[in-house]
Amino acid sequence: MKKLRLALIAGGKSGEREVSLKGAAEVAKVLDPQKYGVKRYDPATDLAKLAAEADSLDVAFILLHGPFGEDGTVQGFLDLLDIPYQGSGVLGSAIAMDKNLAKILYRNAGLKVPEWYMAAQDDIDNPSKILGHLGLPLVIKPANQGSSLGMTIARSEEDIAEGLKKAFAIDHKVMVEEFISGREITGGVIGNDTITALPLVEIIPGDEYEFFDYEAKYQPGATKEICPAELDEPLTVRAQNCALAAHRALQLRGYSRTDMIISNDDIYILETNTIPGMTPTSLLPQAAAAAGLDFSALLDRLIELALE
Repeated sequence: MKKLRLALIAGGKSGEREVSLKGAAEVAKVLDPQKYGVKRYDPATDLAKLAAEADSLDVAFILLHGPFGEDGTVQGFLDLLDIPYQGSGVLGSAIAMDKNLAKILYRNAGLKVPEWYMAAQDDIDNPSKILGHLGLPLVIKPANQGSSLGMTIARSEEDIAEGLKKAFAIDHKVMVEEFISGREITGGVIGNDTITALPLVEIIPGDEYEFFDYEAKYQPGATKEICPAELDEPLTVRAQNCALAAHRALQLRGYSRTDMIISNDDIYILETNTIPGMTPTSLLPQAAAAAGLDFSALLDRLIELALE
C-alpha cells in the first residue's frame, strides 16, 4: 500500500503555540508509519517551504490553535495549494473563532446562549455602563482567542475595568458575558455529510480554579474529567443534539467540540472548537475512545474525512 504523504502543521504564532507543538508530538508518535509519510511544517517559519512542496503532499493535518491557524487563515492557504485537510474550511473556521458571530448563529438556530455585550476600549474608564446591560458576576474574554487566554471573572466594577484591560491587551474585540453557574460539559461531533455526536465529557476544575482557565486545561491533574458524563439519558441526548446543532449552525465539517453549561434544566452554548486539543488524554480523543475509536483510529478517521 502506498503511504499517504502527510503534512503535519503545528506551532504557529498564537498564544497557544506550545500547546500546538505538544499535541503535534503526540500525533506524530501515533500516526502509523506503514500508512503515512509525515513531514512537519511550522507556519511561523515554513509557509514558503510548504508552498514549494505542495505538489508532493497528499493531505494535511492541521494542529494549530487560536489566531493564524484555527481561524481560517491556514485553511485558505491550503485551499490555494489544493491540499485537503481535516476539519472545517475557511468560513466555518472563521465564524467559530469569532465568539460574537458564533453566538448570533447559535441563537438563530434556537440554541440558548448567555447574554453578552461587545465592549469598547472606553468601557475601561466607565465600567458602570456595562452594568446597565448585564449584572454581576460577568465573564470577560477576548472574542478571537482560545484556551481561555485573557479571560477573567468580574465580581465588581473594579474587576470589570481590570478584566477589560487584560482582554484588550491581546485582542481588539472583547466580549462581556453573563456568568452562568452550573455543570460544564463538552460535546464532540465527527463526520462530514453525516455527523455523529460522541459521548459527553463533564469538566470539573480543581477547587483552586475559579473556572476552566489555561492552567486548569493543561496542568496535569488540575481538572477532573468524567467521560461519559454522568447525566440521565434525556439530558445526554439534549446536550448531544445541542452539539450537533452548533456544528451545523457554524457550517462546520469533519469534527468539532462544543463547550456547554447545564444550569437547572437549561443548556447554554459557550463556544465551539474547530481544532480541539489532540493528545490521547485531550477531551475529544477521550470522547472518541468512549465511542470505540482509540487515538490512532481517530486520527485515521479524521484523515479519511479530509480526503472525502
